Amino acid sequence: MTNLNRPARLNRTLLVVFGLILLAAGAFTVLTHFGRLTVLEPDSTLVPGTEMPPTWALYVTAAVAVVFGLLLLRWLLAQLTRKPKTHTWRFEADPDTGRTELAAGTAIEPFVDEVKTYPGVHAAHATLAGTRDAPTVALVVSAEQDGDLTAIRRQIDTTGLPRLRQALDLGTLPATVEFRFSTKTGARTL
Repeated sequence: MTNLNRPARLNRTLLVVFGLILLAAGAFTVLTHFGRLTVLEPDSTLVPGTEMPPTWALYVTAAVAVVFGLLLLRWLLAQLTRKPKTHTWRFEADPDTGRTELAAGTAIEPFVDEVKTYPGVHAAHATLAGTRDAPTVALVVSAEQDGDLTAIRRQIDTTGLPRLRQALDLGTLPATVEFRFSTKTGARTL
């Protein structure tokens, strides 16, 4: 099975490359320090001469290091982001008589269970993100190898999402659907 998630594959590749570069640099430094590697003398200076580099070179080096560090920090923070942020919805007609709260994860479970029963669907995961005033659904469907993606999408648009909108009493509910392929195939009839 080929991996259709190219950004994740690129991400893993870059992590492996950076990890190998850092391991090689660390091994080179340790082996050179203890004299096991004789490419450089342990007592030699790192750069020829003892003069300080020009001031502009120090500023450029610092700026490049800061930009590179911020980019790597952004990349690291992106690894932690998995799902859109969900909220607890509050239904209040009259605050004096009480309030009703509904967790977004609880509200989306019946929809996910329904999508899992569609022909050609192996698994499904969804997140109901945003507030009640601006909700959105992020749906990830793992389809079987022989699943019909067009039919699955049509059934989500004509059956699943309208029922979810009706259950949540919403006029509109924007949704994104991401399809992934499972290694499983559907039941075959002969």
